[in-house]
Amino acid sequence: MKPDWDKLAADFEGSDKVLIADADCTAGGKALCDKFGVRGYPTLKVFAAGDEEGEDYKGGRDLTALKKFASEMGPGCSVDNLDVCTAEQKEKLDKYVAMDASERAAKIAALSSGLKDAESAHEKLLETLQAQYKASQEGLEALKEESAPELKLLKAASPKAEKKDAAAPKKDEV
Repeated sequence: MKPDWDKLAADFEGSDKVLIADADCTAGGKALCDKFGVRGYPTLKVFAAGDEEGEDYKGGRDLTALKKFASEMGPGCSVDNLDVCTAEQKEKLDKYVAMDASERAAKIAALSSGLKDAESAHEKLLETLQAQYKASQEGLEALKEESAPELKLLKAASPKAEKKDAAAPKKDEV
């Protein structure tokens, strides 16, 4: 994916609508990646104007798909860009604009907290599953190692003719 990403960045270099950038989450960009919840690599994030959190990009990862997506980017629905909102978005936006600012802030905090709690629970589950997998893998390897000598001798104890007779289908004679 890296060559396509670099080509995409070159294609949009100097664009006043789209910025293609990358961060090394293992080095100097670790704090940035932590801030935006990047856990796996490569993770693609999309930020519309005014969006401070971004959202995960779920589309295709080849140059054609990335270029198409970037070309179609524009401002998102907001009170400053009502002309790009759908009727449904405008209806919801009107409801949120009419809310008291403290009520809106509380709703944002509650939803953000719920997402953070769910992400934390998901990470804990992942750690548990990884530990179970590791224990199972170790048990399987130990069993293979333990039973290999006996299995080898059991197979060696069977005469070759007996093996052939057991494997070959029996023929009926008429």
